[in-house]
Amino acid sequence: MRYDFIFSGMGLSSLMILHKMIQSDLCSGKDILIIEAEKEKHNDRTWCFWEKGEGRWDSLLKKRWEQAYFVADDIKVNCLKDGYEYKMLESKSFYDLVLNEISQNDRIQVVHEKMVSFSEKEDFVWIVTEENHYEANYFFNSVLNKSEFIENIRYPLLQQHFAGWFVRSESAVFDDNKAVFMDFSVGQKGNTRFMYVLPVSAREALVEYTLFSPDLIAQGEYEIEIEGYLKSQGIAEFTIVAKEKGNIPMTAYPFWNKNSKRTLYIGTAGGWTKASTGYTFKNSDKLSDRVIGRVKVGKIDFRDFKKAERFTFYDSLFVKVLFGENSIGKNLFTGMFSKVSPEKILRFLDEESSIVEEIEIIWACPKWPFIKALFKK
Repeated sequence: MRYDFIFSGMGLSSLMILHKMIQSDLCSGKDILIIEAEKEKHNDRTWCFWEKGEGRWDSLLKKRWEQAYFVADDIKVNCLKDGYEYKMLESKSFYDLVLNEISQNDRIQVVHEKMVSFSEKEDFVWIVTEENHYEANYFFNSVLNKSEFIENIRYPLLQQHFAGWFVRSESAVFDDNKAVFMDFSVGQKGNTRFMYVLPVSAREALVEYTLFSPDLIAQGEYEIEIEGYLKSQGIAEFTIVAKEKGNIPMTAYPFWNKNSKRTLYIGTAGGWTKASTGYTFKNSDKLSDRVIGRVKVGKIDFRDFKKAERFTFYDSLFVKVLFGENSIGKNLFTGMFSKVSPEKILRFLDEESSIVEEIEIIWACPKWPFIKALFKK
């Protein structure tokens, strides 16, 4: 059967595009197929993002904060000013919303198969799974091929790896009006390491130990650090309600160069994860809007969907610096948050800053590592 659109993978990017297509009535009269190997969608991750005021996902939020702090040595800076809020969304809420929409459309089909390969022809894309083959007018591919970038010398791979505990304390020990965005008071051990604390009530919080480093550490080390951090905050009596862990590739590899007329790489596979932060949700929100704009026009060509620009260049320098001198992350972030207004930094990370603001932020960073990285690049 020939489909108008086929999606490989049923993650954030695929479901976000489908949700917006349904909301925009772009699925009417269209045959759509989703190829997903896994049969169940679990509450497998927590997405967080900053935003000004009310947003389109507010009805799904688990929690929102008007204060979120950067902490390092004697420095404590509230990163949320000028109307910004930090928002937390559990994946199950998002999955349930979109899967319910999909279930009500009998022209959107889901098959639980593993994709093997695909190839683009003149007027369609040929997709092969372990069980079948399919044809699509347009193909959205979220399957990540790690071999393309994991050993790429030109684009070094920094990894954002973390483990988190959802804890419930015996008494009211958390201030659920205040999140901790980055706490660099933990030992760096030659890397860039920090704690991330999201209190959802006075007795419950997500406490996460995060590293930006080329190499992973043993699972037990994350948990030793989390337990030690909680004790250092005077929290000794608690129950671990749930755990999460993850590893987000931070690389400036130009995934979008593989986009073609009828095939668009989406999600991490399309470079939708911001290389310098590992944040994916807000980027996916923006880029899925761009997809909807293309689909509305009707004549679709994805070859120019995304291109390198100045923020890509900044990201590549950041990754190269931290990959080469992984221990300077604390000084880098401390320089930024102690010398530059936080709202400017958030605009910069959202790729909405002015060039004047970008020069101010870059000037606040340790200069010699960036100069060396620039000459190497």
